[in-house]
Amino acid sequence: MITGSCLCGVVRYEIAAAGPTYHCHCGNCRKWSGSAFASSMRAPMESLRLVGGAEALSRYESSPGVMRCFCKHCGSSVLTERHDKGLVHIRLGTTDGDPGVRPQFHAFVASKAPWLEITDDLPQIEGSSFGFVADPPP
Repeated sequence: MITGSCLCGVVRYEIAAAGPTYHCHCGNCRKWSGSAFASSMRAPMESLRLVGGAEALSRYESSPGVMRCFCKHCGSSVLTERHDKGLVHIRLGTTDGDPGVRPQFHAFVASKAPWLEITDDLPQIEGSSFGFVADPPP
């Protein structure tokens, strides 16, 4: 079981099944994280359980079917809901301790920040990570 929380600790979650873990370089994730990329782990929506602060989780629809969820108290970016795919993308920075997973690839590198040089050996995917071999079946 992987556990995590927002910065103030109000929103808390447990996730039973972690899927692919990756660095997303799309413009939306860069803007939302305020960084060069957002590190996330993907999981089936039903494997996520909010154990505290569900009422403090605010949602912003950044594109059709994509809900970016954050704590309304501290502003922490906690997760993204993809209702169209039945998935959640948990921000790795919100996990408690070592989640036991490591990023497997970079997604949307075609739109990465021009000032960032990727220096690791992870696979780089030009666009969406949904075609990556480690993806769960649709």
